Amino acid sequence: MKYKSKQDFLKTVVDRYKDQEEFHQAVEEVVNSIWTVATKNKDYVSANILDRIVVPDRSILFRVSWVDDKGDVQVNLGYRIQFNSAIGPYKGGLRFHPNVNLGILKFLAFEQVFKNSLTGLNMGGGKGGSNFDPKGKSDREIMKFCQAFMNELYRHIGRRTDIPAGDIGVGAREIGYMFGQYKKIRNAFTGVLTGKGTNWGGSLIRPEATGYGLVYFVLNMLDTKNDSIKGKTVAVSGSGNVAQYACEKLIELGAKPVTLSDSSGFIYDPDGITQKKLEYVKKLKEVPSARISEYAKKYKVKFTPNKKPWGVKCDIALPCATQNELDLKDAKQLTKNGCYVVAEGANMPSTKDAVHHFIKEKILFGPGKAANAGGVAVSGIEMSQNSTRIPLTREQVDKLLKEIMEKIHTTCVKHGTQKGFVNYVDGANIGGFVRVADSMVDQGVI
Repeated sequence: MKYKSKQDFLKTVVDRYKDQEEFHQAVEEVVNSIWTVATKNKDYVSANILDRIVVPDRSILFRVSWVDDKGDVQVNLGYRIQFNSAIGPYKGGLRFHPNVNLGILKFLAFEQVFKNSLTGLNMGGGKGGSNFDPKGKSDREIMKFCQAFMNELYRHIGRRTDIPAGDIGVGAREIGYMFGQYKKIRNAFTGVLTGKGTNWGGSLIRPEATGYGLVYFVLNMLDTKNDSIKGKTVAVSGSGNVAQYACEKLIELGAKPVTLSDSSGFIYDPDGITQKKLEYVKKLKEVPSARISEYAKKYKVKFTPNKKPWGVKCDIALPCATQNELDLKDAKQLTKNGCYVVAEGANMPSTKDAVHHFIKEKILFGPGKAANAGGVAVSGIEMSQNSTRIPLTREQVDKLLKEIMEKIHTTCVKHGTQKGFVNYVDGANIGGFVRVADSMVDQGVI
């Protein structure tokens, strides 16, 4: 063992990848959980799994040149991080957002490796995207950008190599434009992307999958306490896809979501967000310039600008917006107000200190790599449907999604139970790591 301690190893990662704070945070969280497992297993030590598992197989950076509606040439950066393919082809979303950079995508790709492993499906981990901002762009400009992006990306992906999906800024429209360009270049209709339209190879429940899966995971956590979700008050952050469909499933199961948010602030509806109100939110979010404050005006409820909803009294909190949106102060306020379940709908939305607080207080805390794995689970199901050319019904996909989320929960409990308390962070990290590490050992040093 060449490292004197866990801190020695983590310092090496930080020194090697300076200015990639999100990646450092993700690696530290995983290594804190797996250190004993990774250093006590002779096969893992001999194969130097620790050093290998924190380095991507490859990081691809490319220029994306495209012409806007004014006829001006624009240039953006494109990325694809192919992190680990030990258990299957790379799988992970594409994010179009101005804050996209190498460090953020590496953190997301690293997390994706373990998230995909937990599903039990044969998918490796990857992530990609661009610093292109779809907001304020015309449909034609978005199409031109997507086509230009795929003109380079196509060289690196394929249904047996790397199957991207959508993420922030990349929905069904963007997937459609990219798929069309790939099909034209390759002259082949293959399942090279997931999140496709249902009339040309997409899966039912794909848009709903992350939000639904998040709630299914919460149901499993509550089951460990012989508790149910019916009648529970739930604080939800965000108002995009994940937040919307988490609310939809909560409403269906008899819970009461009371908050939604965006970058401008949050709304608090003490009577609960009903399905009718949620349909209004869905229509509202179709308008790029719309803000969640319009909900407050329409339904005469409170809007708090430039704040997050974690001060609202609730039983369950579901952070579904973005990374590091819930800090230690928020965590303390939640527990003070009686919140006893927190599950991450976004990727790493809780800071390191917040996570430590939840675990110390023995809160039921579901980390994103487990709790929000429903999206990639249904992406894997879509890949299977593309291979067989046999589409599944909504009921069939939903049943499979429930089964996968239950399996993920079982894995977390198996590896994370400590003196009667389930540390879901350790359970998810160890369970995801062991499957990947064993596969790397089996395949030799490559």
